[in-house]
Amino acid sequence: MSIQARRERERAERERLIVTAARELAEAEGWDAVTTRRLAAEIEYSQPVLYSHFEGKDAIMAAVAVQGCAELATELRAARTAAEGAPAALAAVGEAYTAFARRRPALYDAVFTLAVDLPFATPEAPAALWEAFRELVRATQPIAADGDDPALLAETYWACLHGLVTLMRGGRLPEQTHETRLALLIGHFTARAD
Repeated sequence: MSIQARRERERAERERLIVTAARELAEAEGWDAVTTRRLAAEIEYSQPVLYSHFEGKDAIMAAVAVQGCAELATELRAARTAAEGAPAALAAVGEAYTAFARRRPALYDAVFTLAVDLPFATPEAPAALWEAFRELVRATQPIAADGDDPALLAETYWACLHGLVTLMRGGRLPEQTHETRLALLIGHFTARAD
């Protein structure tokens, strides 16, 4: 292995270490606890080393968001492809989406709630963001009516899921009736497909 290849591998490993430490710290203590000083201490590198990889906390959060979208896309795809029929696939995707938000609240916040310096819904958006969105499109497209824009239908379903998750997590909607609300949403979305 060349010296250059080794350096690139070590650099990539340090970036993974920084992103992993940020995720773990955010999940344990919230995003306010994630600072470059704290991350440097966690990974046992100096702050200048962190800044040689990322411009600051916002760039680290953006890297976490991209990673989170890749993971969400994988989970949504697995749920969608395991289901039989369009209504079941849409339900499985909705359940997987909300389970992801419940299981990984800090990661969900980095992807969907907090301001991060990522281009969303533009051609410049990272591939992982598009792949997560495409899974929503793949789940909603079979239930689309003639003339429906598949992307707008997916955005509407996504907005409903995000609203339910956000209101539940914020204590505005009771957690114990979440499954009932999700079933209502999916039932109304798939009413035309039956």
